[in-house]
Amino acid sequence: MAEQRILPTVEDTEALGRELARDLGPGDLVVLDGPLGAGKTALTRGLADGLGVRGRVSSPTFIIARQHRAGDHPGAVGMVHVDAYRLGGDLDELDSLDLDTDLDHAVVVVEWGLGVVEHLTDRHLRVLLRREPDSDVRTATWEWVAAS
Repeated sequence: MAEQRILPTVEDTEALGRELARDLGPGDLVVLDGPLGAGKTALTRGLADGLGVRGRVSSPTFIIARQHRAGDHPGAVGMVHVDAYRLGGDLDELDSLDLDTDLDHAVVVVEWGLGVVEHLTDRHLRVLLRREPDSDVRTATWEWVAAS
Protein backbone atom coordinates (compact mmCIF):
# COMPACT_ATOMS: atom_id res chain seq x y z
CA MET A 1 0.00 0.00 0.00
CA ALA A 2 1.38 3.39 -0.98
CA GLU A 3 2.21 5.97 1.64
CA GLN A 4 2.11 9.71 1.08
CA ARG A 5 3.55 12.74 2.79
CA ILE A 6 3.44 16.50 2.22
CA LEU A 7 6.95 17.97 2.33
CA PRO A 8 6.80 21.75 2.95
CA THR A 9 10.59 22.29 2.80
CA VAL A 10 13.71 20.82 1.23
CA GLU A 11 14.73 19.80 4.74
CA ASP A 12 11.52 17.78 5.05
CA THR A 13 12.35 16.04 1.77
CA GLU A 14 15.84 15.17 3.02
CA ALA A 15 14.36 13.94 6.33
CA LEU A 16 12.04 11.58 4.43
CA GLY A 17 15.09 10.22 2.61
CA ARG A 18 16.82 9.52 5.94
CA GLU A 19 13.67 7.77 7.16
CA LEU A 20 13.35 5.61 4.04
CA ALA A 21 17.04 4.68 4.27
CA ARG A 22 16.35 2.76 7.49
CA ASP A 23 14.65 0.05 5.42
CA LEU A 24 17.34 -0.15 2.71
CA GLY A 25 20.42 -2.31 2.32
CA PRO A 26 22.75 -3.71 -0.33
CA GLY A 27 20.73 -5.04 -3.23
CA ASP A 28 17.90 -2.55 -2.92
CA LEU A 29 16.80 -0.42 -5.86
CA VAL A 30 15.10 2.94 -5.38
CA VAL A 31 13.35 4.41 -8.42
CA LEU A 32 12.60 8.14 -8.21
CA ASP A 33 10.22 9.92 -10.54
CA GLY A 34 8.91 13.45 -10.78
CA PRO A 35 9.34 16.61 -12.82
CA LEU A 36 12.34 18.92 -12.65
CA GLY A 37 12.53 20.59 -9.25
CA ALA A 38 10.33 17.99 -7.54
CA GLY A 39 13.03 17.06 -5.02
CA LYS A 40 14.62 13.87 -6.40
CA THR A 41 18.17 14.95 -5.59
CA ALA A 42 17.15 16.35 -2.18
CA LEU A 43 15.54 13.01 -1.33
CA THR A 44 18.71 11.25 -2.51
CA ARG A 45 20.82 13.45 -0.20
CA GLY A 46 18.64 12.29 2.68
CA LEU A 47 18.94 8.66 1.59
CA ALA A 48 22.73 9.01 1.44
CA ASP A 49 22.85 10.57 4.89
CA GLY A 50 20.67 7.80 6.29
CA LEU A 51 22.82 5.12 4.64
CA GLY A 52 26.01 6.71 5.98
CA VAL A 53 27.74 7.26 2.64
CA ARG A 54 30.84 9.44 2.27
CA GLY A 55 31.02 12.72 0.45
CA ARG A 56 28.63 15.27 -0.98
CA VAL A 57 25.67 14.12 -3.04
CA SER A 58 24.70 16.12 -6.10
CA SER A 59 22.85 15.35 -9.29
CA PRO A 60 24.79 12.99 -11.58
CA THR A 61 23.21 14.58 -14.68
CA PHE A 62 26.42 15.06 -16.66
CA ILE A 63 28.16 11.83 -15.68
CA ILE A 64 24.99 9.69 -15.49
CA ALA A 65 26.15 7.67 -12.42
CA ARG A 66 28.07 8.49 -9.24
CA GLN A 67 29.34 5.94 -6.78
CA HIS A 68 29.35 6.90 -3.11
CA ARG A 69 31.39 4.72 -0.78
CA ALA A 70 30.08 3.61 2.57
CA GLY A 71 31.32 5.54 5.58
CA ASP A 72 33.52 4.04 8.27
CA HIS A 73 30.85 3.47 10.90
CA PRO A 74 29.06 0.13 11.40
CA GLY A 75 25.97 -0.30 9.27
CA ALA A 76 27.03 2.17 6.59
CA VAL A 77 26.09 1.12 3.05
CA GLY A 78 27.44 2.35 -0.27
CA MET A 79 25.16 4.01 -2.80
CA VAL A 80 25.13 4.39 -6.57
CA HIS A 81 23.21 7.48 -7.72
CA VAL A 82 22.06 7.37 -11.35
CA ASP A 83 20.36 9.97 -13.51
CA ALA A 84 18.54 8.04 -16.24
CA TYR A 85 17.12 11.17 -17.89
CA ARG A 86 19.87 11.39 -20.50
CA LEU A 87 19.61 7.69 -21.27
CA GLY A 88 16.23 8.31 -22.90
CA GLY A 89 15.26 4.67 -22.49
CA ASP A 90 18.47 3.44 -24.19
CA LEU A 91 18.74 -0.03 -22.61
CA ASP A 92 22.15 -0.70 -24.16
CA GLU A 93 23.61 2.34 -22.43
CA LEU A 94 21.85 1.35 -19.21
CA ASP A 95 23.32 -2.15 -19.43
CA SER A 96 26.80 -0.67 -19.88
CA LEU A 97 26.48 0.90 -16.41
CA ASP A 98 26.48 -2.63 -14.84
CA LEU A 99 23.93 -1.59 -12.22
CA ASP A 100 23.08 -5.23 -11.55
CA THR A 101 26.67 -5.68 -10.34
CA ASP A 102 26.42 -2.56 -8.15
CA LEU A 103 23.31 -4.02 -6.53
CA ASP A 104 25.48 -6.74 -4.97
CA HIS A 105 27.10 -4.27 -2.58
CA ALA A 106 25.17 -1.00 -2.61
CA VAL A 107 21.80 0.67 -2.72
CA VAL A 108 21.12 1.91 -6.27
CA VAL A 109 19.06 5.11 -6.53
CA VAL A 110 17.85 6.02 -10.02
CA GLU A 111 16.35 9.41 -10.82
CA TRP A 112 14.04 9.39 -13.86
CA GLY A 113 14.14 5.59 -13.69
CA LEU A 114 10.44 4.79 -13.88
CA GLY A 115 9.83 2.31 -16.69
CA VAL A 116 13.57 1.88 -17.28
CA VAL A 117 15.31 0.00 -14.45
CA GLU A 118 12.68 -2.00 -12.61
CA HIS A 119 13.82 -5.23 -14.27
CA LEU A 120 17.08 -5.16 -12.30
CA THR A 121 15.52 -6.56 -9.11
CA ASP A 122 12.60 -8.64 -7.89
CA ARG A 123 11.23 -5.57 -6.11
CA HIS A 124 12.04 -1.90 -5.81
CA LEU A 125 11.06 1.13 -3.80
CA ARG A 126 9.17 3.52 -6.09
CA VAL A 127 9.04 7.13 -4.95
CA LEU A 128 6.95 9.64 -6.90
CA LEU A 129 7.58 13.30 -6.13
CA ARG A 130 5.41 16.22 -7.15
CA ARG A 131 5.89 19.94 -6.57
CA GLU A 132 3.10 22.45 -6.13
CA PRO A 133 3.24 25.18 -8.80
CA ASP A 134 5.04 28.34 -7.63
CA SER A 135 5.81 26.72 -4.27
CA ASP A 136 8.48 24.73 -2.47
CA VAL A 137 5.82 22.32 -1.15
CA ARG A 138 6.29 18.80 -2.46
CA THR A 139 4.29 15.62 -2.14
CA ALA A 140 5.97 12.23 -1.97
CA THR A 141 4.19 8.94 -2.57
CA TRP A 142 6.16 5.72 -2.07
CA GLU A 143 5.70 1.97 -2.00
CA TRP A 144 7.59 -1.27 -2.52
CA VAL A 145 6.67 -2.75 -5.88
CA ALA A 146 7.25 -6.36 -6.93
CA ALA A 147 8.57 -7.06 -10.41
CA SER A 148 5.86 -8.01 -12.85
